[in-house]
Amino acid sequence: MSDEKIVKREAPEKITSKDLNKSWLRWWYANEIPHTYDRMLAPSFLWAMTPTLRKLYKNKDDLKEAYIRHTQFFNTQCNWGGGTILGITTSLEEARAKALAEGEEDKAVSPEVINSTKIGLMGPLAGIGDAIDSGTVQYIFIAIALPWAQAGLAVGALFPWIAFTVATFLYGNYFTKLGYRLGRTAASEITGGKSMKKITNGLSILGLFMMGILAASYIKVSSPLVWTISGKKFELQSILDSILPGLLPLLTVLGVYTYFDKKGLNITKALVVLSIILAILGFFRIL
Repeated sequence: MSDEKIVKREAPEKITSKDLNKSWLRWWYANEIPHTYDRMLAPSFLWAMTPTLRKLYKNKDDLKEAYIRHTQFFNTQCNWGGGTILGITTSLEEARAKALAEGEEDKAVSPEVINSTKIGLMGPLAGIGDAIDSGTVQYIFIAIALPWAQAGLAVGALFPWIAFTVATFLYGNYFTKLGYRLGRTAASEITGGKSMKKITNGLSILGLFMMGILAASYIKVSSPLVWTISGKKFELQSILDSILPGLLPLLTVLGVYTYFDKKGLNITKALVVLSIILAILGFFRIL
């Protein structure tokens, strides 16, 4: 007989949609609360995983190992990164727990695979999430609410915050379930899937429309330049309006965009340069 100790493990409980909702709610709520310099968002991620880990690992040593595994350094964007990785990690932990319970430890998903999957995905998904959430979605809601804010309505200040919170919570929850359902293939679905490409392209187009509306409505640039030829008076602004209304605000926005593209996103420097240019043009009564 072999002297090797055989560890008997109970079968893991089934992970339900309710469990995923609970994990996502915990992650979304505590995302930045226990933030530490050495582990970043790992405490939040562990707290989010705790209910499912307890359902999966009935052996105390296995559960302890899982807890320690998820205290390692982790940092990503809340919705696109955190939600997706939360779902993927849950599916990997479930696969490992099932294999261990069936006595197939050599076929179980290794702790190294679980950790490397988290680490490998947290950067790329965070980049996508930051670009879409912070660079597009929130500005769409702000653009919608600007007329209300200008009219002095409180909803103009509250709407962007409430709408952004609700929207990001809902699709973050969706990404959690998508990650769980597709496992490690969820990342490729988000970064390269046709449906996600359509969504991101649609948001980008909508964001461009909203930026165009903002530029036309809230950027005021006009020219007082007037000259006379053969007794006939010509006004530059009237001529520009007959060609393309809002041309000067558009050129201003395009100029600032080109500056950012060539020189980098240095807002303070861009404001100084723009102020100098406008001051010179104003002194010569061109603008």
